[in-house]
Amino acid sequence: MCRNIKTLFNFEPPATEAEIHASALQFVRKLSGFARPSQANEAAFRRAVEEVSDTARRLLDSLHTQAPPRDREVEAEKARERSKARFAGQ
Repeated sequence: MCRNIKTLFNFEPPATEAEIHASALQFVRKLSGFARPSQANEAAFRRAVEEVSDTARRLLDSLHTQAPPRDREVEAEKARERSKARFAGQ
């Protein structure tokens, strides 16, 4: 659904509040259809982003895995390679 929302679970170092907020903002933008809401919808939009951020933090804090934490740099390099391969022929 939201290609720009990144996986935040099981990374070392753990996801920051800024990363969680950015994901929540992207999610609320997608659901609402607003990149920037009107003045009339601003309060509801901000409240939704806050609530989604809080829920996401609780989710991340409650998840457990036996898998070792992933390295952000390694995952970023994999993403760059996938992108390079995907757009090489264009």
